[in-house]
Amino acid sequence: MLKLYNTLTQKTEEFKPLDPQEVKMYICGPTVYNHIHIGNARPVIFFDTVRRYLEYKGYRVKLVQNFTDIDDKLINQANEEKTTVKSIAEKYIKAFYEDTASLNIKEGILRPQATEHIDQMIDLVKKLEEQGIAYQIEGDVYFNIEKFQSYGKLSHRNLEDLKSGARIEVNDSKKAPLDFTLWKKAKPGEPQWASPWGPGRPGWHLECSVMSAEYLGKTFDIHGGGNDLIFPHHENEIAQSEAAFNQDFCHYWMHVGMLNIRGEKMSKSKGNFFYLKDVLSQYSGSQLRMFMLSSHYKKPIDFSEEEMAMAKSKLDRLENTMQRLEEALQQTEGGAVNEDNLQVLKTKLNESKNRFNQGMDEDFNTAIAIGAAFELIKEINIYLDRNSLYAAEKKILMEAKEFIHLVMEQVLGIKIETEKQVGSDLTKELIEYLLELRRQARADKDWNLADSIRDRLAELGISIKDSKDKTSWTID
Repeated sequence: MLKLYNTLTQKTEEFKPLDPQEVKMYICGPTVYNHIHIGNARPVIFFDTVRRYLEYKGYRVKLVQNFTDIDDKLINQANEEKTTVKSIAEKYIKAFYEDTASLNIKEGILRPQATEHIDQMIDLVKKLEEQGIAYQIEGDVYFNIEKFQSYGKLSHRNLEDLKSGARIEVNDSKKAPLDFTLWKKAKPGEPQWASPWGPGRPGWHLECSVMSAEYLGKTFDIHGGGNDLIFPHHENEIAQSEAAFNQDFCHYWMHVGMLNIRGEKMSKSKGNFFYLKDVLSQYSGSQLRMFMLSSHYKKPIDFSEEEMAMAKSKLDRLENTMQRLEEALQQTEGGAVNEDNLQVLKTKLNESKNRFNQGMDEDFNTAIAIGAAFELIKEINIYLDRNSLYAAEKKILMEAKEFIHLVMEQVLGIKIETEKQVGSDLTKELIEYLLELRRQARADKDWNLADSIRDRLAELGISIKDSKDKTSWTID
């Protein structure tokens, strides 16, 4: 039974989608005024993993993640780069796809742009105005939060607490400080669209309410994003959507914890701000997924060279084991099966399968899923170290291999590369030949030559491992 933590109720609840066969998800996407930073990548990776697991569970998943292509940030960036807002949006939408290309995000995500839905946004504001919930002052239209009695139900604060503690826009023309903008009156030189209130543009919160309703319906299953969006963005989405349509907006709200840099919030002024593209010039997409999915999604995580080195070490261990396993499965030896050792491996495989499913069913605990795979990896290595492989044992080893691929690649999206490229000056056949020379040197007790071959291969990035009956090698 799949359960997830719902920010709205502050409880871990059984997941029951509106349609028992299809899950509808909306994830707040980037405001495309610059390259995305490393923190933006965490929800991208996590909700891709949620989708993957839901599909593994047998659901169809309709996932929408928008691009905000009209906003003060785009206008400011356009002025700085001396170009148009449209050009800025096009440039950084393209950059988003380039920056996330190596993260192994599944295709088939609907990615609407806000400016493609201006007419629907105007219609929603008109509906709220007709109901007496929105009001207009000199071309600006605001949402009157006093008219929405459950305002604050997502952030779990009452109106008085919000009024005293929220960082809000100072505007003397509004009826109340917390009233938020639905439609902004155009300023000279800004992008604008005709409306009943004069030329202007939509407010940020309005955009997501309209696009989610357009593609998923007025009520859908899961809404996600970073936990910095709970208030005011997601709170305001609920208010305007439920006030307009008089029905639940979304049943389950999921929020991802922040990514910090050595315990501090990422900040350009502190010099600890990293764009995703720069991080991916040093680390692979699989390393980044391994790092981010090794902790529960609600917890804050620290990005550092040490953490990425740990992620690389885990990825190397995973790939080396899978390479050993593939080589073992290609053997054609015969003989008796070591039933005791085989039973230990079977038991560990079943335990790992159960732990993986239990962990992911308990609020998408990817850390437990990774742990389950690595417990099995440890047992596989012990097994391969102690035993010659016989044909009768291949079935259980193949099952173990398929399970690890399921966990790491299909669900967690972490690519396993076992066929690493060998440079043109040193082919696979040459490595095998050198290892044959080393085996002969060991047989002749020529330890200096054997060690020299091992050390020289290590300098070239080739790690070797001696077991009972053979020597295996991997490329670091």
